[in-house]
Amino acid sequence: MKIILTHEVSGLGAAGDVVDVKDGYARNYLVPRGFAIRWTKGGEKDVAQIRRARKIHEISTIEQANEIKAKLEAVKVRLAVRSGDAGRLFGSVTPADIASAIKAAGGPDVDKRRVELGSAIKTLGGHQVSVRLHPEVAAKLGIEVVAA
Repeated sequence: MKIILTHEVSGLGAAGDVVDVKDGYARNYLVPRGFAIRWTKGGEKDVAQIRRARKIHEISTIEQANEIKAKLEAVKVRLAVRSGDAGRLFGSVTPADIASAIKAAGGPDVDKRRVELGSAIKTLGGHQVSVRLHPEVAAKLGIEVVAA
């Protein structure tokens, strides 16, 4: 099935790309979550609009991405969350939580879709996350999850 991506999907493409995927993946995952729309002839207008919006928000050069990477890696991020007695969290830490914590710590504004978690963060302590700034540049960021 041919679809138009409306958001960046890791391993598939960026917003505005027209890609072929299996029917079930498109019908059951991408379209219901708003990551993609079905491709139509009239959808080409949408592609142009999505690409214009992406161009405004994207980091265009590797040098610019490396500058932001240096700023990100210099920031100490502490995230206060509710937890139980044994250090387990009520829920988990989401990429949106991490993006807002980076902003609150004085770091650059990061889109939550660019934050990549290796596995779900469900315990207190130090954790490593990756922020994909450019297809060739990713910042490794250490965050400390503390009890609220």
